[in-house]
Amino acid sequence: MIYLRKASERGHANHGWLDSWHTFSFAHYYDANFMGFSALRVINEDLIDGGQGFGMHPHHDMEILTYVLSGTVEHQDNMGNLGQISAGEFQIMSAGTGIRHSEYNPHYDNPLHLYQIWIMPAENSLTPRYEQRRFESEKNHQLILSPDARDGSLKIFQDMTLWRHTLKRSERYEYHIEKPRKIWLQVVRGEIDVNGVKAGISDGIAIRDESDIQITANQQSEILLFDLPPN
Repeated sequence: MIYLRKASERGHANHGWLDSWHTFSFAHYYDANFMGFSALRVINEDLIDGGQGFGMHPHHDMEILTYVLSGTVEHQDNMGNLGQISAGEFQIMSAGTGIRHSEYNPHYDNPLHLYQIWIMPAENSLTPRYEQRRFESEKNHQLILSPDARDGSLKIFQDMTLWRHTLKRSERYEYHIEKPRKIWLQVVRGEIDVNGVKAGISDGIAIRDESDIQITANQQSEILLFDLPPN
């Protein structure tokens, strides 16, 4: 099964300073058919005006991944972390037993564009932690998250991996799926074809009960591939 989640069909909330698109039910957007996918609970694409952001607020028992597409986000939390995450960087935060943090766009003259992704951990009441990393841009296929932090990836407390793939126009990539695992593809840039299903920028693709997928880039593209547990 390959299901296309079109970007235009996502939940949408425009707060003036924040323009946010929700792949799954979030805040005031509710759709019983889109409560998450496997361990994925939230995929929000946010545009944040200069000098604006989210004040100090709490989280618990969630793995929170931020991927900055353009601009800079300034992060501060009650563990003593204070720093900036720039375009192209990934940040992972385990909320665990409880964490408070804020996220701001520190540049008044530039908007901030990012994905924030929430992943349910395999166990609750973990010790909170924070980590960020920039991955080498010249690599076309990069492991971003893994449960054992292998090959320089960030650690995630869940039986899943996240890959970032950058594909040139007409480039093809084949991915083998171990049954009964599930795959979620998020198109960050460009346009791709997945086993005959076409997806464009900000579209998502849910995949289950497939053994192999052929991903072909119709133009220069970037995708996030989540290899997820069956439940």
